[in-house]
Amino acid sequence: MKIAIVVGTRPEIIKMAPVIKESGKKGEDYFILHTGQHYSYNLDRVFFEQLKLPPAKYNLEVGSGSHAEQTAKILIGVENVLQTETPDIVLVEGDTNSVLAGALAASKLHIRVGHVEAGLRSYDRQMPEETNRILTDHCSDYLFAPTQKAKEILLSEGIHKDKVFVTGNTIVDAVYQNLEIAREQRKTLNTLHLNPREYFLVTLHRQENVDNSSRFASILEGLDKAATEFHLPVVYPIHPHSRKMMTRFDLEPRNLKLIEPVDFLDFLQLENNARLILTDSGGVQEEACILNVPCVTLRDNSERPETIEVSANVLAGASPHKILECVELMLSRKNNWINPFGDGKAGEKIVKIVTRVQG
Repeated sequence: MKIAIVVGTRPEIIKMAPVIKESGKKGEDYFILHTGQHYSYNLDRVFFEQLKLPPAKYNLEVGSGSHAEQTAKILIGVENVLQTETPDIVLVEGDTNSVLAGALAASKLHIRVGHVEAGLRSYDRQMPEETNRILTDHCSDYLFAPTQKAKEILLSEGIHKDKVFVTGNTIVDAVYQNLEIAREQRKTLNTLHLNPREYFLVTLHRQENVDNSSRFASILEGLDKAATEFHLPVVYPIHPHSRKMMTRFDLEPRNLKLIEPVDFLDFLQLENNARLILTDSGGVQEEACILNVPCVTLRDNSERPETIEVSANVLAGASPHKILECVELMLSRKNNWINPFGDGKAGEKIVKIVTRVQG
């Protein structure tokens, strides 16, 4: 059998890495298709190198654009590759336009689709990711749910139980596989003059936060207040789009340490040593939980409710007062929760299921 593995953004590369490695280890016939949704393949090359992944066989280089334009370009590009390669199954991961387009292209060509990290829901249709998740789940043949809760969501939506497999989340595999390497290289902390457990780490990039001037300003004010109140550096590796919107809205955070985006190992090092993480990223909520670092989510909802249920995470929204309140709450908690996302063998389980069912 032949497996096509579609990735389009850096989080997808990281989360698909365990599946790619396991496919190689088992001697499966597979190839990687990189859509280039957010970045060029050349900029993502460092992620492939750090994670010790083979290069992508295909690079669509679709770049940015409106949701319709971007999804259409990916759909056309993926269809062309699938018609040439004729794989038996296409694997997609997450909730991006690359995921939806990859799944749709495969489904319409009657190629089986496997959705890694299926069953996540924020129940907020204002988020384009929510539409992508739902549509991808409902045109997939194999749904790899990270938790029992995700499986129950899928079953409640009428998806047949025989299609759903609880595997754990591949981000656990990626963190476990790369944490020791990240621990050994202290260069990022040294370069930024940071001490372990003596700084807060921020990621803030979602459109609903940074494309809304009042909401972006409110969150930045809350982060500024947290830096002042707790007398700790607040490190913000700022996404290019977030920086552009910050300039457009003439926002100038007073107490944040803005740095350029960093690679996966450097970011893992920053996460692992942070006193607390503030984020609007779903993946970072998971990583903080796995690393036993308290998390404050700068959103009104989360498709990772398991992190909140185990007391690893709390929703703060965008109010400066609420952000400050949530930081204080999370700093008072003990970091002894149980990771709900599996044992770090999700990649192995996914490849085993795919090859068993397809074989």
